[in-house]
Amino acid sequence: MRLNELRDNPGATRPRKRVGRGPGSGKGTTAGRGDKGQKSRSGVAIKGFEGGQMPIHRRLAKRGFNAPFSKDFNEVNLGRIQSAVEKGVLDAKKAVTVEALLVAGVIRRVRDGVRLLGNGELKTKLAFELTGVTKGAQKAVEAAGGSVTLVPLPKRTAKPKEAPAKAKAAEEKKPAAAKAKPAAQKSAKTSAKTEKPAKKAASKSDAKAAKKDE
Repeated sequence: MRLNELRDNPGATRPRKRVGRGPGSGKGTTAGRGDKGQKSRSGVAIKGFEGGQMPIHRRLAKRGFNAPFSKDFNEVNLGRIQSAVEKGVLDAKKAVTVEALLVAGVIRRVRDGVRLLGNGELKTKLAFELTGVTKGAQKAVEAAGGSVTLVPLPKRTAKPKEAPAKAKAAEEKKPAAAKAKPAAQKSAKTSAKTEKPAKKAASKSDAKAAKKDE
């Protein structure tokens, strides 16, 4: 062994970290020493804060539009319909409706309707009764000898009021005691009204008799 061949054990020494040499090095900005002042406290959110002036996300104009009454359709491709027919899940002799697709497991839930798309190949003659269809899908269905009938969307209407027949039936179901209460209240009110004039007349006659006696 020679003096110039002396080495330390592997891993005993590590190279010095060069901190504060830009964000790409992983030890830039604060150089691994953390934040000071306001940023080192909890509950501080100053991202986007520009010293009190109007921040850029409020200076820029808004763009885009979200339609409040947009529709959420189930989109089904022709290839999916063909595979359901081949498996025997979907009956080709009956009309393909939203309910039929739901029973067959082609769609999970009924949304605002079903829209037929043209991906895949349709070999079976089918009669579709759906909410929407693309031009390519309609051509493919007609080429296979089938047809597509568009079903209108259900309109959003107010909640229907209770029918008068239902209201009458509800009144008939009420117990007899509940029905007798209003009648008893009415009779009590009328008797109280008749009693008041009688009492007034009696008090006037008593007052006249007292004056005569005097």
